[in-house]
Amino acid sequence: LSPTLNRKWSLLLNLISLIIIAGLQFPVGRVHRLLKRGNYAERIGAGAPVYLAAVLEYLTAEILELSGNAARENKKSRIGPRHIQLAVRNDEELNKLFAGVTIAEGGVIEAPETCFLKLADRETMA
Repeated sequence: LSPTLNRKWSLLLNLISLIIIAGLQFPVGRVHRLLKRGNYAERIGAGAPVYLAAVLEYLTAEILELSGNAARENKKSRIGPRHIQLAVRNDEELNKLFAGVTIAEGGVIEAPETCFLKLADRETMA
């Protein structure tokens, strides 16, 4: 084998072993390809796509868990954009992360001080 081909096989085996150790569901190979194509850096290490895939998987699991809870509270069996909006906006850290994001069909979050007032009191405030 040529040195270049040998080096590529070595990197591939390192990447595969990192994926197996991490036990991820997200596609590490696709993340690696997108990092290379995106011109973020001249070189991409073997651990970078594994770490990024792990972070993406964690954030996705967190959002899905919270939006599943929101759907269950609304007696729904399917997660919709409204449930994702409720999950993200009611969590302090996710709200900060998604501060500039608009979720289509997500609706608005009522201000906490107005949702506890009686209807007559709301009309006098307006």
